[in-house]
Amino acid sequence: MVVKMIETPRLILRQWRDSDYPCFAEMGTNPQVMQYFPNLLSRAESDALIDRMKLIIETKGWGFWAVELKQNQQFIGFVGLHDQPIQFSFSPCVEIGWRLDQAYWGQGYASEAANAALDFAFEQLQLNKVVSFTTLENEKSQAVMKKLKMRKITEFQHLALASDHPLSRHVLYEISRKEFHNQG
Repeated sequence: MVVKMIETPRLILRQWRDSDYPCFAEMGTNPQVMQYFPNLLSRAESDALIDRMKLIIETKGWGFWAVELKQNQQFIGFVGLHDQPIQFSFSPCVEIGWRLDQAYWGQGYASEAANAALDFAFEQLQLNKVVSFTTLENEKSQAVMKKLKMRKITEFQHLALASDHPLSRHVLYEISRKEFHNQG
């Protein structure tokens, strides 16, 4: 499978490298980066997550790509697409997601990379729609979804979390191919 690399004006979305592992592991121990996830990640958990993301990209040619700055090749996190065939009531679907290191928040990198990933989803994969979801409290991620012109569809209970877990309530956004192409 040919692994797709995507370039934007400031970023490169690419396959994971060995040099990304320690940086990503550091992100996984940052309470601000992991605020809307059930727990911080150990080094082993972080490495295993990269291994899974890397294998998906090797198999499909796309997935949650590592993101680096063009200007200095600095790894800043991941952005990309993930197939969700059965997990949710709105499955099968492809989600778009992101996780950036805190030092790179608020600079438009997530939306720049996500726009490129959406273009790939609609042009290369010929998907009809892409979804995104996060906890109700994660206003920063929801702001990115809105910047991408995604529409809020519903709220739902994330089945991987107990119903009384503080992060269990999620919000679902989506964008169709037509909506993406009609942005002006």
